[in-house]
Amino acid sequence: MTEPQLTPSSKNPFARFLAALGPAIITASVVLGPGSIFTNSKTGAVFGYQMVWFLTVAVLLMIAMTALSTRLGVLMKGTIGDEVAERAGRPFAVLVGVTIFLIASCFQFSNNLGVLAGVEPFYDGDSKVIPISILIAINGTALAALFFARNLYGYVEKLMKILIGLMVVGFVGNLIIVQPNILEILKGFIPSFPAGSEDYLLPRKEMVDNKLTVVDNLGAVLGMFATTFSIAAAYYQSYLVQQKGWTIKDYRTSIIDTLAGIGMLGVISLVIMCTASAAFHGKVDPSTLDSAGAFASQLKPTFGVWAKYLFCGGIFAGAISSFLVNSLIGGAMLSDGCGLGGKMEDKWVRIFTSVALLMGFSIAVFMTSGGEKPTGLIIFAQGATVIGGPLVAGVLIWLATRPDLKANISNKLIAFASLGLIVTLLVAFRKAIGIYLTLTT
Repeated sequence: MTEPQLTPSSKNPFARFLAALGPAIITASVVLGPGSIFTNSKTGAVFGYQMVWFLTVAVLLMIAMTALSTRLGVLMKGTIGDEVAERAGRPFAVLVGVTIFLIASCFQFSNNLGVLAGVEPFYDGDSKVIPISILIAINGTALAALFFARNLYGYVEKLMKILIGLMVVGFVGNLIIVQPNILEILKGFIPSFPAGSEDYLLPRKEMVDNKLTVVDNLGAVLGMFATTFSIAAAYYQSYLVQQKGWTIKDYRTSIIDTLAGIGMLGVISLVIMCTASAAFHGKVDPSTLDSAGAFASQLKPTFGVWAKYLFCGGIFAGAISSFLVNSLIGGAMLSDGCGLGGKMEDKWVRIFTSVALLMGFSIAVFMTSGGEKPTGLIIFAQGATVIGGPLVAGVLIWLATRPDLKANISNKLIAFASLGLIVTLLVAFRKAIGIYLTLTT
């Protein structure tokens, strides 16, 4: 099931670079979903280029956590689920698997809606039949690939490379159209905070239009950070490395893969933020930009129909790229946590992945048919991430500090990943406050 690899001694650097691309490209593709596109756009629209430095921090932490997961993947004999079960007991491994599965399943509906946002310019917005038919076709294709593709990993890797390419074309095309201020972008790399930063520290209750509402002025920025520094995606990297067949001998290749894949994530995210900043900051009321599709629609009157098509193409590629892999993360984590295997081709991985796919599809069809937004489900998913993010990051660092593994992992990498755990705990604490305020409003 493994693929032939070019060794580090290959003479052609570009060929070696292309051969190294694989696991981290898949990891980046699941991170670059509709949620990431929306939060990066929203951050640019609200704060301009001021939060470029914060995005950079998120990318650096993602590189560190992904590199740590990669290192564990090439060092361990079994999967992370096997290691956790052996060292901490099967119940704890099941807890980790169930938590990630719930997060992936709850947020899968946003990938379905992202697909519709990407194709919205091509059909009548009042139609119910067309979007539901599109969802049936996309989910049906994903299920067919899941159960009938012989080398599912190879299929997913090739598809993700194509979709990442489409995102680059779509979003860079818009960046060329809007022509952002290069000097302001460079200034954005210098850490700074919005005026009146005290209003951004914690979410709070306020009266808005005579209605008590939870206001979070930093919500978009933290959403951008959380969707870029995705602990679950970094965690899954160890599985992808093992699926690829890499061992400790391929570690140099795996580092090239991590830097290239997550670096690509950072570049595309920066392009999206800068495009939104140039197009909307100080020009459009950010409250009207409440979805990725809304950003695409707003581009049309300002920059012409092609800008809208390019942006929608990027949304579509982003939604599709994270569509199957997001479900695979949930399915693989649950299956492996239960001791049923963690490879894409394993029976229970496919079964649990299909459950995640069908859950997301059902919720999206309900909403497309006129149903209300599943607020309770969103709050539940947010609650799961409050537990899941720190839990998964903690597991990676805990494994990396086991004596038999730590000997082959640098202290600097562990320290940098530990910083990521601290930041994750702070973000989770703040999110928990927001959930509490929402439930008590």
